[in-house]
Amino acid sequence: RYYREVLPGEIVKISRHDVQTLDVVRRLEGDPSAFCIFEYVYFARPDSIFEGQMVYSVRKRCGQQLAIEAPVEADLVSTVPESATPAALGYAQKCGLPYVEVLCKNRYVGRTFIQPNMRLRQLGVAKKFGVLSDNFKGKRVVIIDDSIVRGNTISPIIKLLRESGAKEVHIRVASPPIRFPCYMGINIPTKEELIANRPEFHDLANYIGADSVVYLSVEGLVSSVQESIKARQDNPKTHKSFIGKLGHCTACLTGDYPVELEW
Repeated sequence: RYYREVLPGEIVKISRHDVQTLDVVRRLEGDPSAFCIFEYVYFARPDSIFEGQMVYSVRKRCGQQLAIEAPVEADLVSTVPESATPAALGYAQKCGLPYVEVLCKNRYVGRTFIQPNMRLRQLGVAKKFGVLSDNFKGKRVVIIDDSIVRGNTISPIIKLLRESGAKEVHIRVASPPIRFPCYMGINIPTKEELIANRPEFHDLANYIGADSVVYLSVEGLVSSVQESIKARQDNPKTHKSFIGKLGHCTACLTGDYPVELEW
């Protein structure tokens, strides 16, 4: 059962009798927390609970915010399975469009963005998805993805959908462009490898073969993540002291790192 979250910098002793805090490394006075915002976007399981809220609910709010920022004339909304599914459901709900599955995932292929080279990533994508062509043939499709890192995964998917009969393919990304490396322990590629920093990004839709591509704004992501936390902080009956001063690390999106980097 869910008991509580471990505080940042906390050492916890768990026994059959109780849960004890042995020590907490305190932050400087006034220094806000810097929880990795990309945990909400991609890395975490949807049933994870961070900062008192379920990741699934945050991803759904991101999709709803994306629908506000980037609506499009289309017939149906779908997802790149599986981490983008809650965002796709939120987008469809907000736009009043049906949510329909267009891709099925091969569960025996791992995540492709961490493969060591482009050739292996492309081969991984080719084996990763099958198409449910009866669900979208002749229709305008909005595909929601959680993020586009290098651009190697989404391009073959669009090609696959077009070859299987999609009339239009519009890409909506439930997070902002990733522009900077992470020095906090997440294996994000070098700055030069990120599609958002390459010349192709200026005409990304044409480069990946989509009819349009729009990302969620940084402000939209932050507000989606913090909406529920702020509501609890404003309510004295549900306020939890572990939340502390609100803050999230957006360094991979903005280049604003929460600590001074030492080289």
